[in-house]
Amino acid sequence: MYPMIISVDEVRRIKEIVGLVKKELEVDGISYNDVEQGIMIETPASVVISDELAKEVDFFSIGTNDLTQYTLAIDRQNMKLDNIYDPHHPAVLRMIQMTIENGHKHGCWVGICGELGADTTLTQTFIEMGIDELSVSPSCVLPIRKNIREIRVNKEKLF
Repeated sequence: MYPMIISVDEVRRIKEIVGLVKKELEVDGISYNDVEQGIMIETPASVVISDELAKEVDFFSIGTNDLTQYTLAIDRQNMKLDNIYDPHHPAVLRMIQMTIENGHKHGCWVGICGELGADTTLTQTFIEMGIDELSVSPSCVLPIRKNIREIRVNKEKLF
């Protein structure tokens, strides 16, 4: 998984490098298994071009902490700004929705990582958006699992 991607060219270059490494392994007689290649969706740029990026990779992992910070232009480590750092902001949620739709349109599975994945007030929203995976810390697994079991999915567009 490749972080902080902002262009299709970056992904293509990374894939070229991976190809070169595979050739080196083959020359050296070292066996390997192919693995899925994916990218972190952490920047507004990657969201906007996610339809193009999805053609290049197997999956997206939405880094909600960075995506929120960059979308709202707020330093999340500045406690003076805590009152306006809002991961529930409609712009952030629309970016998540756009990423999921673009990924699925081109055969990518899409996961959420970051603190937002464990936010039980958004679990149903994420399921309705079509998210494939929520990555959460071990202490959050049971509450999220319970929440998912109780969800009735509304297929109407959310945003």
